[in-house]
Amino acid sequence: MSMVFFGGSRRISRLSKAVRDRADNIVSNGHIILLGDANGADKAMQQYLAERKYRNVLVFCMGDMCRNNIGNWKTRNIHSDGSKKDFNYYSTKDLVMSDEADCGFMLWDGKSKGTLNNILNLCKHNKKVLVYFSPTKSFYTLRNFDDVSNLLKHCDQGSLQKFDKVIGIGKRISSQQQFSFV
Repeated sequence: MSMVFFGGSRRISRLSKAVRDRADNIVSNGHIILLGDANGADKAMQQYLAERKYRNVLVFCMGDMCRNNIGNWKTRNIHSDGSKKDFNYYSTKDLVMSDEADCGFMLWDGKSKGTLNNILNLCKHNKKVLVYFSPTKSFYTLRNFDDVSNLLKHCDQGSLQKFDKVIGIGKRISSQQQFSFV
């Protein structure tokens, strides 16, 4: 039974039929879903899985309390030395999820640096990631940084610059010469 890291942009608060259908495939195969506790895509997937009464879910939370655990699933509480609840704080939890997962299913709006960071962490370890790219309502299967580079071609220059500043994407992707991050 595989462990699937589900994550996505906080701006995505509804699951399309196409996304629900892919989630149904995961559920019908009995895979364990590793799921965050954020508002947006995490909460939308929690709601969907709770409606389906799916129990094979593990919710990851930072600190002692989960922000969302709609299905009252088991939780994994991750602790950090950081006191400021910022990108680096929450990415600690996401890194653990990336390490433990066998593959990923990400809902990305082309703007969320956290979701892109999760995609990069999974690809770094040669873990396949299914990405639903909401601007084009398309699915992409990513296996490596070249695949990520191809997906990034759909992003605007401002987003690419933000990704480079915050998560250092220029240094993390081997085919970086295809992009200008300045």
